[in-house]
Amino acid sequence: MENNGIKLDHRVIVELVEERSTVLDLGCGSGDLLYLLVKEKKARVQGIEIDEQAIYKCVAKGLNVFHGDIDTGLAEFRDKSFDYVVLNQSLQQILHIDKVLDDALRVGKKVVVGFPNFAHYKARLQMFFQGKAPVTGSLPYQWYETPNLHFLSIHDFRSYCHAKQINIERCVCIGEKRRVPLLPNLLAQTGIFLISR
Repeated sequence: MENNGIKLDHRVIVELVEERSTVLDLGCGSGDLLYLLVKEKKARVQGIEIDEQAIYKCVAKGLNVFHGDIDTGLAEFRDKSFDYVVLNQSLQQILHIDKVLDDALRVGKKVVVGFPNFAHYKARLQMFFQGKAPVTGSLPYQWYETPNLHFLSIHDFRSYCHAKQINIERCVCIGEKRRVPLLPNLLAQTGIFLISR
């Protein structure tokens, strides 16, 4: 899922973010996406991460990252204080999705959400034929070691946004190496949504 050393989901997110924007990345990991946004979009970035080792990697890249748990909220940030808030590969791992998304939509003018599609055909086939929890490229963990708490599909997230009156401005669905324009709920491994309220 990498192109010139850059993960495809990161490439898509960089395309969604406007030049010289302010970006808050919730669950920023080791900061690869933030570093890319600074380098390619001249963005002013900040991250929040719970893993201390990942924070050290961010600091080594010259990134501003706070230690924190996004499930506890974003009370320290003013309304619309960032152009974009990013939740990439972290939505399925948080406890309180409503609270975190409401906070992200309050703090950011727009929110980018990327998550593994649990309805991908390989996951479906593993469940159907093997009767086991799926392990795929976008879901690389055994059931007993997965950080995922919520198992959602691209269709689930669309329905959620509709029910919560969240605007979907753009949706890009990707596989291992390319974008998936047709039947994304079946064929895409990852869904990336640009949303607003």
